[in-house]
Amino acid sequence: LEGVVMELADCALPLLVGVLPTANPEEAFKDVAAAFLVGAMPRREGMERKDLLSANVRIFKEQGQALDKVARKDVKVLVVGNPANTNALICSKYAPSIPKENFTAMTRLDQNRAQSQLAAKVGVPVQDVKNVIIWGNHSSTQFPDASNAKVKIGGVEKSINAAINDDEYLKSSFVSTVQKRGAAVIAARKMSSALSAAKAASDHMRDWFLGTGDRWVSMGVVSDGSYGVPRDVVYSFPVTVSNG
Repeated sequence: LEGVVMELADCALPLLVGVLPTANPEEAFKDVAAAFLVGAMPRREGMERKDLLSANVRIFKEQGQALDKVARKDVKVLVVGNPANTNALICSKYAPSIPKENFTAMTRLDQNRAQSQLAAKVGVPVQDVKNVIIWGNHSSTQFPDASNAKVKIGGVEKSINAAINDDEYLKSSFVSTVQKRGAAVIAARKMSSALSAAKAASDHMRDWFLGTGDRWVSMGVVSDGSYGVPRDVVYSFPVTVSNG
């Protein structure tokens, strides 16, 4: 941890006021407004996210209890550690004084992967693609949905379907590429996604605090029954955020 603190200092980040290195969750979460829960057992090559479940129950039970005890009651909690959807549900269950709406699982990495694939296919900057949806679980069972996605080409916005004009691609190779991207990264670098996951976490939290504007984003949230999804499971939906 001390090495990480030194690296953070060496980044000379203008918004970084201080860093508290600690292995005590109650010390770490004291009065926090945002919590990024990345400390899970890492996924290795050949492992599915379900293989991590038993090892992570203890971790997220402890973190949920600590958040419940010392964090602000409006804390925004983002669970990154896999299996993220299940870990978010566990954490929420052990923090009953914090609204369950304040617990989210990260599927923004999947959304970013999907946007990147579509942007490359069309030949536009990634910021010109919006409203891709990730449905379900942050795993190979997720469903990347481009049916409502838009792309800006030459200043004109049109549907991805019209821009690509290839239903077979959108229904098959696009979906499977996004679903299997995490495994492909692990196979290539022998460890889980790092930089792309950190970028996705910052994107997720920025939009949660500042709003999503004229687009929607994907977050794993506790279901209220929308779209026929059973209540009280953590599921990735398209969401919009206004007023934090």
